[in-house]
Amino acid sequence: MDARNHGDLVWTGTPADPEDLLDAGVDPPAAEVEALLSRGRPVKVTVTGSDSGALAAAAVYAWLGVSAFRFAGDPGELRQILDMVASIAGARPPAVGRRALA
Repeated sequence: MDARNHGDLVWTGTPADPEDLLDAGVDPPAAEVEALLSRGRPVKVTVTGSDSGALAAAAVYAWLGVSAFRFAGDPGELRQILDMVASIAGARPPAVGRRALA
């Protein structure tokens, strides 16, 4: 298990104390998540479903800055999405670098 997957939470970065998390609830609107994030504390979101739509929603929440996720689907798939978002945002290097040479 990834060090950032603790119990039923998957973390975008270094895990914090779960007691410090602000709970945005289940599939909250982005504006609500942004309002909670503006308080400067880590935010937790519960994403329902386990299909590609749920993973896309998780990517949006991660881009906004959500710290922890509760996800009904495969945590490995969610971990890939969170790592991809972190790479796009420049917070971590890509897992694989490819350069197309024509």
